[in-house]
Amino acid sequence: VQLQASGGGLVQPGGSLRLSCAASGSIFSINAIGWYRQAPGKERELVATITGGGSTNYADSVKDRFTISRDNAKNTVYLQMNRLKVEDTAVYYCNAIPNGPWGQGTLVTVSS
Repeated sequence: VQLQASGGGLVQPGGSLRLSCAASGSIFSINAIGWYRQAPGKERELVATITGGGSTNYADSVKDRFTISRDNAKNTVYLQMNRLKVEDTAVYYCNAIPNGPWGQGTLVTVSS
């Protein structure tokens, strides 16, 4: 199953954005899915995960600002990002855990 992120864009600091991760097939059988990001000049980092049972985990840098959720009926995972900061600027990807092929990612730019 290939996962593809979308929904990025330009947003001002303090704003919100919701990313979507659409699967080419059913995500029901995928135990865990993660949202990752890669800022310019930095390594890719895991920011949020969700299991098939709905358990979630977040990186400290996004805790209490980002929310990951999944809709198995729509084969989609979401990342709601609130109170965005300039340092959240990055290309965001979604992938199964363990990782499958990487999609293109979606660029999020937080700037005034």
